[in-house]
Amino acid sequence: MSTGILVVAAQRELRRNVFDALDGEGHSPIHTARGVPHAELLLDGRPPLALVVVVLEGDASEARGHCEQLRRIPACAEAPMIVVLADGATVKPAQLPPGVSDWLYASQVGAELVARWRRASPPAALPVQPAPDQYRFAFDEDGSEWLVVDPQTEQVLETSPAVALHSQLAAGQMVGRSLHELIAFEGVAAEHVLQQADRRWHACQRRSNRGADTGQASARRIRYGGGEAVALMFRSDRADVRAEAALSLLSRMFAPASGVDTQKVAARLLVDELGLDYLALWAARPEDRNSTPALLMQLWRGDSQPWPAPDKQLALRQVLGGKALLHPSEARRLAKGDPLVELLGLSGFAGFPLHDERRTVLGALLVGSRRPFGEMTLVEPVLRCAAARFAHALELRLTREQGRAEGLIDALTGLPNRLLFNDRLDTIIREAHRTGETFAVLFVDLDRFKDINDSLGHAAGDQVLKTVTHRLCSSVRASDTVARYAGDEFVVVLRHIIKSDDVLRVAEKIVQVMEAPLKLGGDAAPLKVTASIGVSFFPDDASDAETLLKHADEAMYAAKRQGRNNFQIYQISPERAQQHDVLLKSRLRHAEGNGELRVFYQPQVDAASEDIVGMEALVRWEHPELGQISPGVFIPLAEESGLIVSIGAWVMRTACRQAREWEDKYGLGLRLGVNLSAVQLMEPDLLDTVAGVLRETGLNPRQLELEVTESISIKAVPNLVENLHGLHRLGCRIAIDDFGTGAASLDYLRKLPADRIKIDQSFVRNIGIDPDDEAIVRATIEMAHRLKRAVIAEGVEIEQHLAFLRANHCDELQGYLFCRPLPHASFDRLLAERQRLLTEPQANVA
Repeated sequence: MSTGILVVAAQRELRRNVFDALDGEGHSPIHTARGVPHAELLLDGRPPLALVVVVLEGDASEARGHCEQLRRIPACAEAPMIVVLADGATVKPAQLPPGVSDWLYASQVGAELVARWRRASPPAALPVQPAPDQYRFAFDEDGSEWLVVDPQTEQVLETSPAVALHSQLAAGQMVGRSLHELIAFEGVAAEHVLQQADRRWHACQRRSNRGADTGQASARRIRYGGGEAVALMFRSDRADVRAEAALSLLSRMFAPASGVDTQKVAARLLVDELGLDYLALWAARPEDRNSTPALLMQLWRGDSQPWPAPDKQLALRQVLGGKALLHPSEARRLAKGDPLVELLGLSGFAGFPLHDERRTVLGALLVGSRRPFGEMTLVEPVLRCAAARFAHALELRLTREQGRAEGLIDALTGLPNRLLFNDRLDTIIREAHRTGETFAVLFVDLDRFKDINDSLGHAAGDQVLKTVTHRLCSSVRASDTVARYAGDEFVVVLRHIIKSDDVLRVAEKIVQVMEAPLKLGGDAAPLKVTASIGVSFFPDDASDAETLLKHADEAMYAAKRQGRNNFQIYQISPERAQQHDVLLKSRLRHAEGNGELRVFYQPQVDAASEDIVGMEALVRWEHPELGQISPGVFIPLAEESGLIVSIGAWVMRTACRQAREWEDKYGLGLRLGVNLSAVQLMEPDLLDTVAGVLRETGLNPRQLELEVTESISIKAVPNLVENLHGLHRLGCRIAIDDFGTGAASLDYLRKLPADRIKIDQSFVRNIGIDPDDEAIVRATIEMAHRLKRAVIAEGVEIEQHLAFLRANHCDELQGYLFCRPLPHASFDRLLAERQRLLTEPQANVA
């Protein structure tokens, strides 16, 4: 007779949870093993088991291997096997190997493990039940809310864990009840929905512990326990439950509005759609740390309270000090130090500082809920975006107040005037010289505006200018700048440009938005106001403000000559372009010898620990007269002229020598990434060059990683594969840069000896913005890991990027969130500071 139970789990806490759930069921003993080898030792010579419970933490391949190995143990050969999927498991239920009797998530162990065991191991007197209903794989796969209902009695037979999670109702409060007690349909009878079961979506409300949640439900017929049943899938309209609702909330929060207090509208949306009970918006005076913060807004679903003074609220002081707080379900930990949390009885609580562009704290956003927050992968990004939206509005208000006082704001439109814009542009250029940022300037001029003033009067002209201001501001991001330059001329600065196509899409959007008919009121016929736009780019078109604006102005007049109502990019004449390129090539030939080239280093960090594990070497050209010249300008010239070979060798030698010095000084084993261009890869003596650099500098070949951009065609560089295999044999690592932007991604991974792929920053920077790019990032990481390649993401700039990449198991990260590219002296100080922080506590202990 089968007796005894085996529990296999690597995590001690999970082993204990499973043991506690099974203990007392009359099967003794319960064997707990850390893994398959441990299980083999425990079960040697023992009789057949009654049950095997295995906790899986990895992918489908690992799951198949564990299950097959357990089945080879005689005591486990015939026992029912139940799989528990740990929180970090990537294996999907539908990928589980044959022979698994049932499965559940780790969060369901306490409530459902024994019931699943009984279903998998029926008493001998009862007929054997069929295999688990396949509908469960479909519904549990994505954490959907579903209820299985008997269509005859309309009683609820089973619910998914997601229903209990989102409604805060226990399974016992739902199973066995009538469907009418849990779901109320709008405009259609529940009987009709169950009878038709045609998968159409019906508006409804689902009961929850706070009343009801609105949403939609869809019914379908399924097999359940050998009979017929109906499964109802419910999708909530709450933004903390469903991603589509969260995106809709953000779009409405950021939508431009006129004539209303947009701050209050955004705050009310947050409270209503995230199910919050408390929201407070505070403003601080960064120039006066001793000043009392001002309460701008406070919303509370409850009775009036004796609100604690700001200086007594610990959370508020911490957030105004620059610290973000996030307590999804355990806010009461703050209660002893914060009377507000204790007074309101909050369970979920979050606070985010409101930063301006210089990272100065302008205020704080505090939110709370009497119940735990919903899905944190939705709630946290929404709250962070809301904080950014409130911060921008607060910064704009402060700027306008200061600008009006100093005569820097245009009185009619409320935009920065020419004086303030010129100052901002100079600041942006200084920052761009330091960081290597690319941005665009758009010169916008209204077409035939003088005719409107002459025919309709200046009052009508003023109304047109106000409407144009609104349309311009609604067409750009919060981080961009819009200014009234003069009369009917406006200037826009688009920051942090990844691709020039992004700028062209914005310019086209402005042209289209301007074309919309403009109603002045009364019986006047609608006006059609159009604009001509000129575009110039920093630093490609100019590296100083005056020339940049001049080129944008020239491009705007080119748009006028093309018939107005369009945009044009600044184009240097072919003769001047050729002269410019010849001059730059000539100067580039002497740049190395004149000491104008610099190697900067950007750290690469471990995604889990955020410790530095590597660095990328980046070449910069600082001309004594022309200033910093963009790599996007001089690298193509270097490749065209063949200078890239000598420049590339110089960069490699300089970076390897510096990396060896840092290795001798700090002993970190940092990986050094150096880019190889297509021209270098075609060089017949590339292997000799790399080997010579390694011998000369003494750097361990395993510390040198050579980066090859995905845009290089295998066909265009015939010896690409051979050269890279040769470099790999030298001991160097190979990385594929800008992965995902070319057309040969899979071809590269199959044919090249790549150790690592670098996800292009254009995808990373769209995390939280473009679901398609998020899907590409997820798929890239999963595909690379299946092929045993490590993954590093470039362009990580905000916490939302970090959270997403961590959640999807990206290995390493690189971007401005951690550090900008640094000259060697600054990078050395960074490593020294890291060393000090690691060794200082040990010195104190000693």
